[in-house]
Amino acid sequence: MDAVIVGVGASGGVLVKKLAEAGWRVVGLDAGPHWNPHEDFVSDERTMHKLYWRDRRVTGGDDPIELAGNVTGRGVGGSTVHYSMYALRMHRSDFEVRTRDGVASDWPLSYEDLEPYYEEVEHELGIAGPVDWPWDAPRRGAYPYRPHKLNGVGEVLARGCDALGIQWRPGAIATLSAPKQERPPCVYRGWCIYGCTTDAKSSTLVTYVRAAQKAGAEIRPNSMAFRVNTDPSGRARSVSYYRTDEHGQVHEEEQAARVVIVSGYSIETPRLLLMSASAQHPDGLANASGMVGKGLMVHSSDIVFGRMPEPVSMFKAPPPNTITQDFYETDPANDFVRGYSVQTVGPLPIKFAQNVASSLGLWGTDLREFMYDYVHYAGLGLVGETLPEDRNGVTLHPDETDQYGLPIPAVSFGWGENDSKLKTAGVARQKQILEAAGAQATFAASDTAHLMGGCRMGSDPSDSVVDRDCAAWDVSGLYICDGSVFVTSSASNPSLTIQAIAARTADRLVAAGRRHEL
Repeated sequence: MDAVIVGVGASGGVLVKKLAEAGWRVVGLDAGPHWNPHEDFVSDERTMHKLYWRDRRVTGGDDPIELAGNVTGRGVGGSTVHYSMYALRMHRSDFEVRTRDGVASDWPLSYEDLEPYYEEVEHELGIAGPVDWPWDAPRRGAYPYRPHKLNGVGEVLARGCDALGIQWRPGAIATLSAPKQERPPCVYRGWCIYGCTTDAKSSTLVTYVRAAQKAGAEIRPNSMAFRVNTDPSGRARSVSYYRTDEHGQVHEEEQAARVVIVSGYSIETPRLLLMSASAQHPDGLANASGMVGKGLMVHSSDIVFGRMPEPVSMFKAPPPNTITQDFYETDPANDFVRGYSVQTVGPLPIKFAQNVASSLGLWGTDLREFMYDYVHYAGLGLVGETLPEDRNGVTLHPDETDQYGLPIPAVSFGWGENDSKLKTAGVARQKQILEAAGAQATFAASDTAHLMGGCRMGSDPSDSVVDRDCAAWDVSGLYICDGSVFVTSSASNPSLTIQAIAARTADRLVAAGRRHEL
């Protein structure tokens, strides 16, 4: 094969398609099933937890983060099968935080480097969004598809923002508002984060992966990679993995390729590199800098719920319905740098009940009585920027193993002072918007979302894992391309940037192959 790609999610899906269409012989390995949305997805919250990566992991640190929920995906399509679908570009400032704000590091890429790839991915996915985007620099033209109609909670956010003089727009989201080829538009069922049964949701499962297979790429599901192998010269040459067959039998196999690309995301990518330690690479593969696993980031995503006098039915239509980014950039009036977005959310009953139970301490009869008001609640979710810290990250647990006998990842996380101040301000703003919209009562639920970092991109091999083209500094033939390469987290949902980086990386690989430089 020309390329073996570990993980066929947000990034891996883009890579298999683009490389296959360029004539490369490509195989994609994924640890989970290859889902059929029409047969495997049902409208049941508990059943659809099967979409999450729920293997054993350890979480710790000053502020342990939840790992088994809606953070990572297990199966072809990865977390795009169950993500909330906000498809947002990062701002120009996000790539220059050291220069502008004196914190973290600048990216080795600029917004202009990714702009054509943002455009490319938006058209491939059929992003539905507003005619104009008032934050940062204007887009070049409208989104490919018209915006979705505001749902009940979208109208609440819009009303509150209007009362306070805050700009808002319909969200830019990855679900169709009109037909695209054989795929129908969204029918507003509202079950988006538990898998779309109609194919309206633009996951990589139903977009890039299907196109990749038509172009000749091979997808191998239920294939858990456990080691990247190198040849005597130190070049990446193959991936060893455990494949589970239809009878539940596990087989150890190996796939050689000219190029190995790891796209397992911010926990499994560092884990695989650390498990690939050898005599040549005693501290793990691509870890000469000691940075593999370090700099893990999440978004603060506390939700504030407001009880409205009228029914809102926040579960109807795509949950990522409406947004404001008025508080995205650094404001000298604040006692923190960087900023946050405020977005609509629409948790279904079980998730909402969990928020109520954990935040208000209600249980039994009291919780049941509270849930009668479910349709009256509107939820606003925070996407708050978190600064990278090397103490936050992923290591291998020294004793615990998973079902394959592999060391499980140990994840450590704690908020920094800037993160905490930003989060407090964002929650206060959410409450202000809800009250301006007429909320009779509010309560906040703590949460985090998204994973970023762990194999950061950089310009210096001493403090990063990959270069600006996602090539590992100290292992030729090895590329790392997923959310783990993020330098900073921004205040935007990361999926579109992950996919834009993957699209750019694919082009750089194809160009290098033509120059015989691989």
